[in-house]
Amino acid sequence: MSEAHEHMEHAEHAASGENKKIAMLIAVLALFLSFSETLGKSAQTEAMDANVKSADTWAFSQAKDIRRTTVLAAADETTLLSAGVTDPAAKSAVDKQIDTWRKTAERYESDPKTGEGLKELRARAKELEEDRDLALAKYHNYELASAAFQVGIVLASATLITSIVQLAWFSGVLGIIGLVMLLLGLFAPNVL
Repeated sequence: MSEAHEHMEHAEHAASGENKKIAMLIAVLALFLSFSETLGKSAQTEAMDANVKSADTWAFSQAKDIRRTTVLAAADETTLLSAGVTDPAAKSAVDKQIDTWRKTAERYESDPKTGEGLKELRARAKELEEDRDLALAKYHNYELASAAFQVGIVLASATLITSIVQLAWFSGVLGIIGLVMLLLGLFAPNVL
């Protein structure tokens, strides 16, 4: 009977050692899960911010284009209507106004000094779209990493309950996959 008892104690001690390893695997997976969730939330917020800024910049660009078109239409219409003006003072005033409108339209097209011409606004909006796309790529990598870590934690927990060691190995593989996705999100988000 004491020999059976010794075997039971030895099995319990071995199982306890394995359980500690599985618990450590779960702890490491949970640690990396917290990193991927935090980075994912940050990337998601960054993407939303860039998207809003991009949309605002495109809207400002469209408003600027409408103003430019309106000013050019006024200049063209006034040019046509002033063809019959014979008074030199009136003709000079009309020509001066037309010139002012055309210069304003040129400034609306490109204004490097303020950075608020159509050319500059469109370039800024495209940069913001690129920032948004990069943040979304990071976000998707972090989400995949989080999923791998979560499933890995579940499988490692199942190992403790079922004593099926293959689940722990598969959990470890998922942890490695999650770590690769986490690193891709950090250093090469557009690879996949």
